[in-house]
Amino acid sequence: MSVGNLSIILCILVLLEVIYFKIAYYFNIIDKPNHRSSHNLATIRGGGIIFGISILIFCFTCGFSYPYFTAGVFLISLISFLDDLITLNNKIRLFIHLLSVALLFYELNLFTLQWYWLFVVAVFVIGTINAYNFMDGINGITGAYSFLAIVTLYYIDVYVVTFVAKDFLLITGLALMVFNFFNFRKKAKCFAGDVGSIGIAFIILFLLLKLIIKTENFSYILLLLVYGLDAVSTITFRYVRKENIFEAHRSHFYQYWTNERNVPHLIVSGSYVLVQMTVNLLLLLILPNSTFLLCLTLFFCALIFIIIRFSVEGSPRLLGGKHGD
Repeated sequence: MSVGNLSIILCILVLLEVIYFKIAYYFNIIDKPNHRSSHNLATIRGGGIIFGISILIFCFTCGFSYPYFTAGVFLISLISFLDDLITLNNKIRLFIHLLSVALLFYELNLFTLQWYWLFVVAVFVIGTINAYNFMDGINGITGAYSFLAIVTLYYIDVYVVTFVAKDFLLITGLALMVFNFFNFRKKAKCFAGDVGSIGIAFIILFLLLKLIIKTENFSYILLLLVYGLDAVSTITFRYVRKENIFEAHRSHFYQYWTNERNVPHLIVSGSYVLVQMTVNLLLLLILPNSTFLLCLTLFFCALIFIIIRFSVEGSPRLLGGKHGD
């Protein structure tokens, strides 16, 4: 796709985002702060709708590539957007999520796998989608972290191994640039909402799975290491504290820095991106293709992260007592 066409798509994405803001104001799609929020200003919710729209633009401008995946993005984004507006029945939401994951699997031809591998991949996909949603709590973190993932995947596609259409990555990157323009601010113009965090998670998972299938190298899951460490450790600590892990909370490590230490959102978001960028660079330089080395890396990274959390937050907050609720 030419630079001119990409420029036109960028302008369209900006226009659509601004139009959405008008609609959001009219229908009061506003995120009002409460005692569990990490922000204190009423802000437009659902600005991440632009991610799903970018995939539809790619589909219509690039020969309807990846149709089943596109249908999955549309469905999971739609149900997430509706869930941003009203509280949906959990069974309806779960059904659409499972249907979207099934479409993703069909696009990737994963139904040829043994049932137990299908189960493992399904748990990974659903777990990652929910983790991405949990991690979307402060200005800049979802947009910047996701943009780093797309940039890294684009580098891999160009210089390491071709695994997906480059226009797919470019258009998704443009959508993230538009969103970050309005979100990566001290006073964000909009939040991603469920439609954004779940939508971009679904998109990145599609790309990541395509890359792993192409290379047969599971080490690429390290591209989501920092999010994974925070999300999984937080869920584990909440389970130890006998809390409902599905309820809203302020127990993530990034939330500790913003809420307890009053570190500005953008510094925390930028720090997460810088750490993940370091991981990505090491991954590209070393690129191990060993399940044993991957498991060893994950173990030591998790151990270091947990030690850091205990040394910074303290055991009373993590295991019981004060934990930021």
